[in-house]
Amino acid sequence: MHTDSYYEPVDTHRFKPTVHTSGAWDPDEQHFSPLAGLMVHAVDRYLAGRPDTGLTLSRISFDILGRLALDECEIRVETLRPGRTIELLEAVALIAGRPVVRARAWLLADRDTTEVAGDTADALTSPEALTPWPLASVWPGGYIASLDVRPLAPPRPGRTTAWVSTRLGLVAGQAASPLASYIALVDTANGIAIRRPPSDWMFPNVDLTLHLHRRPEGRWTGLDTTVAFGPTGQGVTSTVLHDLTGPVGHAQQILTLRPLPAAS
Repeated sequence: MHTDSYYEPVDTHRFKPTVHTSGAWDPDEQHFSPLAGLMVHAVDRYLAGRPDTGLTLSRISFDILGRLALDECEIRVETLRPGRTIELLEAVALIAGRPVVRARAWLLADRDTTEVAGDTADALTSPEALTPWPLASVWPGGYIASLDVRPLAPPRPGRTTAWVSTRLGLVAGQAASPLASYIALVDTANGIAIRRPPSDWMFPNVDLTLHLHRRPEGRWTGLDTTVAFGPTGQGVTSTVLHDLTGPVGHAQQILTLRPLPAAS
């Protein structure tokens, strides 16, 4: 098995995860972040098999339906709502024949809007000027160990801004788009601004939704992240997404909070 990628292709629709996908909550599960990138990769391949429509993936929402076992997965993509200027696709990830993630992606028409383009967020400090942070000191798992994480300032509970990158490819022997490679790192956001140590509390996300006003470019994913915990067992991770040029959109994750039993 290749050690320089997150997945090995089995056939057109099936992929085998490598040790680099192993999760932070359970090393026998896949971390969701690379699986999200794999699903976007499958959407890209689906779109490449038809004439160019001039549409851009602008929003994608993932619902995590069950345990992401560290086993072969199958990705299926279909069009739910065709259109010339607006289109809705659905991608489903299956493990052992059971759907474990369902994603819906809105594609919107490309047109020249540079005259009105703008955002209120400033560009982040370049990662080249920052010191790497060993996130593996906080979280276990092969996925976390594969990352280069560079915070702009010392991480604080519930608030961190950091760049994330990896030397690994998404799928061995297949070129992934900048978008798929970018999204493969976004779910890391829930682990960089922890409010409580993961040895004391669990706070997994059950979804991830991205809204993009611009296509990200380059090998770095910028995460300007805030985490809120509520009083009744729910939390929210909110992130302004950046590339090296500036902001590209937003991501949201809903969390389920639960204390872990005290170690005896």
